[in-house]
Amino acid sequence: MTVPSPPSQRPPGATDPVRAWRQRLAKYVLLANRIGYLMFAAAIAVFVIGFAVGFNNAVSVIVIVCMVIGSILLAPALVMGYGIKAAERDDREHGR
Repeated sequence: MTVPSPPSQRPPGATDPVRAWRQRLAKYVLLANRIGYLMFAAAIAVFVIGFAVGFNNAVSVIVIVCMVIGSILLAPALVMGYGIKAAERDDREHGR
């Protein structure tokens, strides 16, 4: 495993590998956020339709599956998103 060189020893225009990795991770976090919220919206929509038309096993299963998938995606994505934002803010405050 290679250790990144300090910013003063990097050639001009070189990107920090940690920040590049963080940007790639942020793209996946954004995608997980969008899909997670979409799953919650779908669960609400199916619940409202089921409430208007009538509940059956299929409606219950769809709502539960959407809520579980949304929770599995959204919980770690929110935590990682806040971590990425905090790391970027710390980098800016320390001039990195």
